[in-house]
Amino acid sequence: MNITILHNPRCSTSRSVLEAIRASGNEPNIVEYLRHPPERAELVRMLVALEMNPRDLMRRKEPLYKELALDNPALSDNDLLDAMLQNPILIERPIVISEKGIRLCRPKELLQEIL
Repeated sequence: MNITILHNPRCSTSRSVLEAIRASGNEPNIVEYLRHPPERAELVRMLVALEMNPRDLMRRKEPLYKELALDNPALSDNDLLDAMLQNPILIERPIVISEKGIRLCRPKELLQEIL
């Protein structure tokens, strides 16, 4: 099966999901999204497939979220997308894409829905 994971090796949940993918007998395409962030169109496609808006996919506990005042309800989806693209650390992880769908694997058990 063709599987891609947007991965941060410093994140325990991301590492755990990667292990689970491998334990299922699949070797995923690993995208370290902090080094290789998605393009705007790709991020928008993921949001649509996840049925989320940009704020739903943001790491609200990330200090940068508060620092940039991204909790301001007046900010548009485009403003939030811009912030995520300029600071990919704000994108929640891990996101897994397979032939069966896409999931933000938080909690990691959501991975099973697309394996």
